[in-house]
Amino acid sequence: MLRAKLEERRGMLVPGAANALAARVIEDLGFEAVYVSGAGVTNTFWGLPDLGFVSLTEIAQHTTTIRDAVDIPVLVDADTGFGNALNVRHTVRVLERAGADAIQLEDQTMPKKCGHFDNKSVISAEEMAGKIKAAVDARTSRDLLIIARTDALAVESFDATLERVQRYIEAGADVTFVEAPKSADEIREIPRRLSVPQVVNVVVGGKTPVFARDELATMGYGLVLYANVALQGAIADMQVELKHLKANGRMDEVSGMVASFAERQRLVKKPLLDELERKYTDRK
Repeated sequence: MLRAKLEERRGMLVPGAANALAARVIEDLGFEAVYVSGAGVTNTFWGLPDLGFVSLTEIAQHTTTIRDAVDIPVLVDADTGFGNALNVRHTVRVLERAGADAIQLEDQTMPKKCGHFDNKSVISAEEMAGKIKAAVDARTSRDLLIIARTDALAVESFDATLERVQRYIEAGADVTFVEAPKSADEIREIPRRLSVPQVVNVVVGGKTPVFARDELATMGYGLVLYANVALQGAIADMQVELKHLKANGRMDEVSGMVASFAERQRLVKKPLLDELERKYTDRK
């Protein structure tokens, strides 16, 4: 299902989630898929920037909880695959068992950096192609998509970057992702030059110009990723609400600044668990 949707090249809009509750909100609002953001997990779980601090174990744990929380496809940011081609093989096997529908791997050196940070470096195209081959061979179902991301625009020309991506496609990548293009011309050219569905990553405040989803669909992008817009929105809302609490010494539902207690319980499916409790304890 996910493969077919991306092949439509209609700019499927996918927000990122750093935890199961965020994923459930995304599903509840009608989005077709959710992205497990490595940056989001690092920011929320450790309170640290996206500089390679998160581990495979932590990403797998978040994947498992998000998979259990939602029914929509789950795309997982696996950073560099946590090592060489053999590590990538292990990463893909672990994350496929955890419930991933797609796994994204990137060609940065370790430790990686957020794609919109400066001073990035990348491994050779040959090494990355080997990692993609390992990922493809490791999956047990072809329904699991392998997304190959390149950060080479930070250090190489546009043409050289696309030549890299072509190598990744030849190695078996189902989807590719050129991170942090800086011009409108580059954004338009990427899906014209590459044969598989493309991801465009829209980072609010980042290096890439922002286009509307409809414009990106017209360009031919398969997936429009907003990896951390929910997290940035949550930070802004937390700051507003907590400033209000600090200034006023109280907060209640009538303020309209917070979700109601009932809405919070609905999102975590307490009514369903109440029903199951009655069923299993034979209460009337």
